[in-house]
Amino acid sequence: MTRRYWLMKSEPDVFGIETLAALPAQTTAWDGVRNYQARNMMRDEMKLGDRVFFYHSNCAEPGIVGIAEIVREAEPDITAENPESEYFDPKHSAENPRWFVVEVKLERRLKRNITLAEMKDDPALVEMPLVRRGNRLSVMPVSAAEWQHILTLE
Repeated sequence: MTRRYWLMKSEPDVFGIETLAALPAQTTAWDGVRNYQARNMMRDEMKLGDRVFFYHSNCAEPGIVGIAEIVREAEPDITAENPESEYFDPKHSAENPRWFVVEVKLERRLKRNITLAEMKDDPALVEMPLVRRGNRLSVMPVSAAEWQHILTLE
């Protein structure tokens, strides 16, 4: 099976790359996704071994700061079952899960932040969903060509 590439956004003051790096085994469930399109990609398309750009959003300088790998495929998001969680959803249940997580493991930090501004100005990335106006998804696909090009910017 062909490896796929993704970009996953997180706000650094909520869960940044430093938080992931500090976790045991530098691994975590990517929880709290509450958009159906993003959920469907995580549930139906992300597979073991897929690679992920870790992207810091909603901060002074949004951009790609690291690389992670999918180390466990989709399973129900237990935060949706917990009434104490900010991600609680009363329509989610163990019998009929509505929301899912994948587990990611930090591969490495990038040598530098590859900023949204520079990606928007790069002709090689004009088709990338991240740089298209109006795309606010927290999970999105990255083509193999875009992945390789972004790595050359490091």
